[in-house]
Amino acid sequence: MSSYHLDHLQYLETEAIHVLREVAAEFERPALLFSGGKDSICLLRLAEKAFRPSEIPMPLLNVDTGHHFPELNQFRDRRAWQLGAKLVVRKVEDAIAKGIAVPTPGEVSRNRLQIPTLLAAMEEFRFDCAIGGARRDEEKSRAKERFFSFRDGFGQWDPKNQRPEIWNLYNGRVNPGEHMRVFPLSNWTELDIWEYVKREKLEVPSIYFSHTRKCVRRNGQWLPVTDLLPLKPSDQVKELVVRVRTIGDIISTGMVESRADSVDDIIAEVAAARVTERGSRADDKASEAAMEDRKKAGYF
Repeated sequence: MSSYHLDHLQYLETEAIHVLREVAAEFERPALLFSGGKDSICLLRLAEKAFRPSEIPMPLLNVDTGHHFPELNQFRDRRAWQLGAKLVVRKVEDAIAKGIAVPTPGEVSRNRLQIPTLLAAMEEFRFDCAIGGARRDEEKSRAKERFFSFRDGFGQWDPKNQRPEIWNLYNGRVNPGEHMRVFPLSNWTELDIWEYVKREKLEVPSIYFSHTRKCVRRNGQWLPVTDLLPLKPSDQVKELVVRVRTIGDIISTGMVESRADSVDDIIAEVAAARVTERGSRADDKASEAAMEDRKKAGYF
């Protein structure tokens, strides 16, 4: 009698598909957060595998800060069109105009303003669940997340008030106004993501691969030169061969010097890395508690 053993990626894939199907079974109006970044690309492939040949039973939702890399938005729109999926985009700019999001004077990044924009979208469409591509290996506060992460009526997260997940059983019960954030990729690592991209032959935005770009050194990292980031007289602009490991606002995404121009090269580079990918995000480097504070307020 022969036995069948799952390899590491197959196990992670099976686990994530199980979580996605649990969402479809337990929630009335879920949404899948899709930015066009590498994690959400893998999440979308997993949703295809979970529900095909039926349509993916949830719309794609993206909060656009207005500071996104153009390559990312182009990829997002094209991928949604290819799948015939409904894409809902809510813009921080519109939320500011409506008074939903209020900028702080002197604050350049719009990452914080994604919180009220997302919560307003959840209320507008009455979404009771938002599926995200966050992983526990990214940074400390995300390591505290469970697969089903409960959010109260204000959209807030309390890491000390979460539900047990024994034997892969998930409690998705929510009252009106409350919702759940679900993270099927919780147990994946950055290396797992790239191995899956390779195995599934997934297309990813070009900025993940090495390219030449003008950069400026700020707070120990290279930031891309853009009209959104005012230059100081002391700034030295250099043209470098760089790529991104994780993508946020164009003004806070650190570029890493790299010659990796293929998925195999990226896998080798990530395997040898000793700094987490979010170590290149200026908004996370501001303080160790920055991400946890934003998550408690309703961030992804």
